[in-house]
Amino acid sequence: MSTIWKKARSAALALTLLFSASPALSEPADGSRFTLAVIPDTQNYVDFTHQRAEGFPFDARDMLTEQMRFIADHAASRGGDIVFATALGDVWQHPTIAIDPEHAARGFSARPLPAGMNPERWTQGVKTVEIPASLQAYRLIADALPFSVVSGNHDYDAQWWEESWPRDLTAPEGDLRRLGMIHVGGLTEWVRAFGSDSEFFKDRPWYVAAHDGGADSAQIFEAGGYRFLHIGLQFAPSDASLRWAETVIHAHPGLPTIIATHDFLDKTGERRAHPVVDIHALDPFDNNAQGVWDKLIDRNPQIFMVLSGHHNGQSFRMDRNRQGRAVYQILSDFQDRNQAAIDAGMTAEKAPGLGDGWMRLMTFDMSEAVPTIRVRTYSTHYDRYASDTPDYARWYKPNEQPQMTDDAFLGQDEFTIRLDDFRARFGNGAAPSDAAR
Repeated sequence: MSTIWKKARSAALALTLLFSASPALSEPADGSRFTLAVIPDTQNYVDFTHQRAEGFPFDARDMLTEQMRFIADHAASRGGDIVFATALGDVWQHPTIAIDPEHAARGFSARPLPAGMNPERWTQGVKTVEIPASLQAYRLIADALPFSVVSGNHDYDAQWWEESWPRDLTAPEGDLRRLGMIHVGGLTEWVRAFGSDSEFFKDRPWYVAAHDGGADSAQIFEAGGYRFLHIGLQFAPSDASLRWAETVIHAHPGLPTIIATHDFLDKTGERRAHPVVDIHALDPFDNNAQGVWDKLIDRNPQIFMVLSGHHNGQSFRMDRNRQGRAVYQILSDFQDRNQAAIDAGMTAEKAPGLGDGWMRLMTFDMSEAVPTIRVRTYSTHYDRYASDTPDYARWYKPNEQPQMTDDAFLGQDEFTIRLDDFRARFGNGAAPSDAAR
């Protein structure tokens, strides 16, 4: 299958493959089945140190290109069934400012960085390799389908470290845990790349609202007889961001709404902030995951799903909002998976996490009385699903969920969600022409 996906290009063979290899692309043909592509943290693909020019065995950025090409090739506009793509943040790896002026102004004391940290080299690498590689990859899907990108902590202009916070000196050299508490600030470069006036979103009819230059944004897509509202929130969104999101929901009453943000669930399924990333460095009104739940999600019954990354691993939970409606929350983050580097000849100890091309394909089936979502994990590098990968648990379980059985681990990456109250909340749908009004 892996050779065929990459090399077969004739229309007849491609059609055969789409229907045999992916249930996301099978009958029914009435438009009641469609797929959302979820793109987890991609920073390790474009990391300038993970390219041939830096002595790495291959150009890891090609893995991001493969993911975007797959999405474009399987977009509904090109005969596939992917109707929307949502990227969960940490587009690139390194800060774009070596010394942040707000650092000193706010009284954070400087200290020497541990070995392996070189901010001046970081800023050169992110500007010459990481951002250009990211933009080049996203251009592959720019005209294929509606999509969203949110910011992660790695996408901020500056990162700095608090002197007083305890450091973990047992962490490997180059590991940020050796620095203690990490503060982030500034989205100038990210907004330039993915903001509301960027090449990707300016004047797109499906890009319906933006806040803070596009750091928060909203999109509309249509599928299965419904119009869906998607809202992307920046990392640790402020109270102002959450108020804006609520106004967007109120402006689109009755639409099933999906929230995407970088940091929401951890791999245990808890809404818990990352232990070494501070979200209050610049704005005391920034919110952690529980704040986002309390101030936005719990009180707006149109929100039925939350997607997030940031924490390496996978998890799922369902909670009832204050109206008693189901909210499905899904973590997808594969950034520490390093089998591709091991395959290239690196030892397990030295092989960095890349992501190995894994992404989520979430296939909605609206043909039955109770709609379902089949969540599957697919690697564009290995050209197969998790369930088709015999060594899947052996490769990834020890690092991600060592306490699980192999079957339970696979169950984290391939499962079905029953949308039991979807019809009661959003009606029975409409013909596409009616839904577009």
